[in-house]
Amino acid sequence: MDREPALIAGIEASPVDVLFIVLPDTLLLDLAGPAEAFRLANQALARRGREPLFRLRYAGPAAEVRSSVGLSLAAIEPLPTALTASTWTVLLGRPGDADAVLRCQRPWLTTRDWLSRVLRPALQAQALQHRLLTVCVGALLAADAGLIGPHQRCTTHHELLDALVTLAPQAQVLANRLFVEDGPLLSSAGITAGIDLALHCIARHGGDALAATVAQVMVVHGRRGTDDPQRSPLLAFRDHLHPALHRVQEAVCEQPGDDWSADALSAIAHVTPRQLTRLFRQHTGLTPRDYVEHVRVSLAQQALRRGASGQQAADLAGFRSDRQWRRARGRRSEGTQA
Repeated sequence: MDREPALIAGIEASPVDVLFIVLPDTLLLDLAGPAEAFRLANQALARRGREPLFRLRYAGPAAEVRSSVGLSLAAIEPLPTALTASTWTVLLGRPGDADAVLRCQRPWLTTRDWLSRVLRPALQAQALQHRLLTVCVGALLAADAGLIGPHQRCTTHHELLDALVTLAPQAQVLANRLFVEDGPLLSSAGITAGIDLALHCIARHGGDALAATVAQVMVVHGRRGTDDPQRSPLLAFRDHLHPALHRVQEAVCEQPGDDWSADALSAIAHVTPRQLTRLFRQHTGLTPRDYVEHVRVSLAQQALRRGASGQQAADLAGFRSDRQWRRARGRRSEGTQA
């Protein structure tokens, strides 16, 4: 799920449809957790005067169903005959073992046919950025519909890993993972891992700063899957609950090239520069200046990995020159070695 080229260049990414497939007995938290994350992302964008990136839709074989906790879910749209816009289809969990989840009743048979007939060719097409996201037992539904290919990496709830191996014997089923990304398939483990997956997708499409904002509002640490090589640098130093620091960090991540003097940063936090330094040291172990430099160096390194020249990387990250960036990078290297 590569980040959109337009987003890398600083241009608004294109909106996507997030299509939740709602079946009878859908696990409510599998639905509500990720949906709320995407909603909060749109809310954060609106506060910045930007258009929403995620259009939430709910489709299924019936217009109304009972969820896993007995609450009725209504106004569910029919399964679409085609996916005409870039769509992330989300398969959600249902309670019970594999036999219960995949019981051959009309709602699932109708949905399985739709997944095979409509979603499968859409995932194979290159024109639009279609994705399949599975939460918890949703991976079993994907396997039963033939949407997990040979050697494709995937995961599910730890209690049903063996069942997923049986349903997708040629796939690489991974244990001890929050989520796994392999091509257009993104699968997550237990119930709350669906929120981690949503945050990951928000970061990929809308930027790490946006995902960090959502994680802070939901009081969820910005975790990554255990198979990822490293945690996103823009999500680092955010595992605290201090609202003033989060305001400062969001501002720096959104506009790294601004002149972030001590007075400018403290004005955002509504505290004195001395108090802001004390708070930063207490909650992050850094000074405000260190944090600004951390963000700029991280952005420049990301740009380099995507093929930018040294000067382009420095400009994108907010450094006045390539030389200034090299000095900042050297200071960070010395600090790491110390």
